[in-house]
Amino acid sequence: MAKKALIIDDSVTIRGMIGVAFKHMDWEAVAAGNADAALQMLDQHKDEFDIIITDINMPGMNGIELTREIKKRPGSKNTPVLVVSTEGGDDIKRQGKEAGASGWIVKPLKPEVLKAAVSKLCNLSG
Repeated sequence: MAKKALIIDDSVTIRGMIGVAFKHMDWEAVAAGNADAALQMLDQHKDEFDIIITDINMPGMNGIELTREIKKRPGSKNTPVLVVSTEGGDDIKRQGKEAGASGWIVKPLKPEVLKAAVSKLCNLSG
């Protein structure tokens, strides 16, 4: 069974780029344009996602708040959350870690950096 990722970003372009990167890694990628849609997907598809990728700056609930909500849900509390954001300061990274983020990549996103982070967080080889 293929690994499955949930990608949350308000940018259609970024969601597409990350989705293509996952396709090249032979993963299935599902996308959500905001936190509310992502939480609905998590509630409907419990335990289906192997990793969750989120942006920080989104309308409505931001990525830090979203990560906190993800970690409250039994079906996703142990799922790694990787932040992919233009935000890269120490304070925001600390907030992300405290919320439950497992890793952080600063945009612009490089596919090889994403692949390495996903492999590490999901304990995959190569």
